[in-house]
Order: sequence, then structure tokens, then C-alpha cells
Amino acid sequence: MSQDLTHRYATLIAGSRPGPAALAAARDGVLDFLAAAVGGLEDGGYLKVKRALLPLAGQGLASVIGHPGRVDAQTAALLNGTLGHALDYDDVQAGVRGHPSTVILPALLAMAEESGAGAEALLAAYVTGVEAMARLGRAMGSRHYETGFHNTATLGPVGAAAALSHLLGLSAGDTANALGIAATQAAGLRLQFASEVKPLHAGLAARSGVLAVLLARAGLQGNSAFLDGRLGFLQVLGLGGAAPERAVAGWGEEWEILSPGLAFKAYACCGASHLPADAILDLIAEHGVGAEDVAEAVVTFPPGGEAALVVMEPRSGLDGRFSVEYVIAAALLDGRLGVATFADRPLRADIAALLPRIRRQVDHAVPSIGEAPEKRFARVDLHLRDGRRLSRTAMKVRGVGDLGGKFLDAASGLADAAAIPEFVGSMRTEQDLARLLQRLREIGGKES
Repeated sequence: MSQDLTHRYATLIAGSRPGPAALAAARDGVLDFLAAAVGGLEDGGYLKVKRALLPLAGQGLASVIGHPGRVDAQTAALLNGTLGHALDYDDVQAGVRGHPSTVILPALLAMAEESGAGAEALLAAYVTGVEAMARLGRAMGSRHYETGFHNTATLGPVGAAAALSHLLGLSAGDTANALGIAATQAAGLRLQFASEVKPLHAGLAARSGVLAVLLARAGLQGNSAFLDGRLGFLQVLGLGGAAPERAVAGWGEEWEILSPGLAFKAYACCGASHLPADAILDLIAEHGVGAEDVAEAVVTFPPGGEAALVVMEPRSGLDGRFSVEYVIAAALLDGRLGVATFADRPLRADIAALLPRIRRQVDHAVPSIGEAPEKRFARVDLHLRDGRRLSRTAMKVRGVGDLGGKFLDAASGLADAAAIPEFVGSMRTEQDLARLLQRLREIGGKES
């Protein structure tokens, strides 16, 4: 069987040498991931996963955020990956069409102490993992996601294994073998959106990447031509929509972590709702409108733009993370969308009363986001009781500019948190990384 594409892909992973700009972007990604993770420490779904698995953890050197002890690498990767995705507050990336950092970073952190890696080596491996995962997403095509697969879960094991292979200095051949072991573990359905299981997808993907590399290092040999042939990853899971050369063409000419880059969330909800969230908040700020002024609110998407927003009749804040109707209602009532807006609490009566006045629609006259992701948009039209119509179209997610502020807000009230943004910005050596991980183990305690 030809291994041409797999060999090229693995060789590029092994030989990646990200430059200063990509490494600086990686520091931002680390800080954003940590903000999402510490914000989720008390999330009910995460605590259930932690209660189930932490007592079963094996001995090891890996750290779990907010837990003072150390555990085996697989458990740490699973728990930290689940934690980072618990609030849906972690970054997204257009090539992935999902969440790369909450898979790749937990895998890297789990193996970093055992391998004696320095912080800069971890950052370079992180850039490489994002590149591998995003390019695999572009090569996979849109049918994979649209059919019902969750890209974070299915592409994540390969992205994590690619990052770890780079961190550990595996040869191209050993990297290809690890990637093949990771790819055969790919699983995850969008069916689980708006449930406590969705964050587990990220944790399972991180653990799969760790397991793949551990097995490859132990000498377990699989069919490493995982990208090639009719039974390869792209052909089977691409469902006829794959474009395999996208996995390798132009690798590293402009790193995916820089262009289009990571989108850092301003709101703790599904990324598909962020464009309409930006639009409605702009209308509120500009015109001073509130729920009492609105006869009807209509949100328009391109085809596929609302696919992840699977809840139209939310019953809780958790449902609201995947409901554009909830997002618009909460914004009109509160004038903001804080982390608490999406807490797993029963639906507020005032939001429930407003929901019938909010609807979504799809503009089938424009390209789908699968055909033209760069033309993604959301338009919010407000039909006011006084007869006026207000409209705002958003085409680029505003996101968060002050990641240090996002982290400190998420870590409010937690001991040993204030110094972490500076740690992330300056870490370089193995000792620096060890100090950061120690702080993260201690961060669960409340300040007195």
C-alpha cells in the first residue's frame, strides 16, 4: 500500500520549526486554555468525570489542574481536556471547525514532566499539533461535520499525537505509526452537543493521543499509512468530500495558529453563536434597546452556519450554550453575556417569556460555510414595537483581546492564580514549566 501522503504528513510534523510569531501566538493559546479550564473547575459535568476517574488513576508525574497530587498521563490528559472544554469557553479554529487547544495542550502537559521538556519545546509542539489538526480538518472537508461527527473528537487524537510526537522527537516513521494508532481511536458525535458528554469528547481525544504515542514508543506496530488508500482516514470519514492534498500543501508557510489563527471566546457558549452575540450587543449599545422594545428578533445564517446550535427550545443555561434564541434573549434582557449566563441552572422565567419572539432562518441564496468558510456571517434584525427596524451583520468574531483579564476573571477567588499570566508569558525552560504546573495543581483552593 502506498504511504505517500502519510509519509509526507509525518515528515512535516517531525521537521516543523515554528518561528517567533507562531510561538508568541502559542503563549496566547496556553493562557486562553487555562482561563477556560480554571473557569470550569466547579462545573457539574466535569466534577462527575473527576469523581468517576480520579480514584482509578495510576501513578505518574502528570498534573491535573486544581488537584494537588500527580497521576498517570492518560488520566491527566482526559481530565484536563474535559475541564478545558467544560464551559465551551475555549478557543476555536476555522480549519479544525472545532477546538484544538483543549485537546492538544492537555496531552502535552500530561507528558511534559515525564519527558523533561522545556516550555519552549512544548510551545513548538503545540504549534505543530494545531497545524496538523487544522490541516487534517481542511483535508477532511465539510461532509464529515455536517453528517454528524464532532471534529474536536475525531481530529483531536491525531492532533494530540502529532504534538506529542514532535515534543518527544519521534522519527517520521514512528510519528506515522503513532498517528495511525491515534486515528483508529477517532470517535465523537454532535448528538452530544448541549449535554455534559460534549466536554468529555475533548478529554477522550487528548487521552487517545497520549495512548497512541505511549503504544508507539513501546513498539506496537499498526498500519501507519493512515491517510492513504480507500480505507484511509480521509476516505472513510470524509464521506466523499475529502481533499487529501490539503493535509500537506504549503505546510508552515503561514502557520494555522497565525492565519486564520485561534479565535478566543468572549462568551462561554458555542462559537456558532458568537457572531449573532456580537451583533445583538452592538445594537443594544448603539441604540439602547432592550427586551421591552422588541416585537421580533430574527437571526439569519448562511447554510450550515447554525448547525452546531442544536437547541431551539432551551430549558437551562447549559442548553443556552447551544441556542441562538437563548443568546439573543439573554443579551436583550441583561445587556451582557457573562459566564454565569450559561450556568447549568433552570431557564429563567423572563428568558422563557421572550423566546417566542426570537427566531432563526437560513439564507439559501448565499454559499454554505462548507463551500466558503471565509464568508461566514450572522445578521440580527430587530423589529421594534414602534415600527423601526434595526439590523447588524457580523462577519468576524470580535473575541477577547485581553487574555490576562479573561484568565483573572475566570480565576476570581482562586488562590495562586494572579501570577499565572506572567508565568505563561515568560516561561522558557523545564524549570519554568515545572513551576507553572505546580501553580496549576494548587489553584483549586479558595483565597482566604
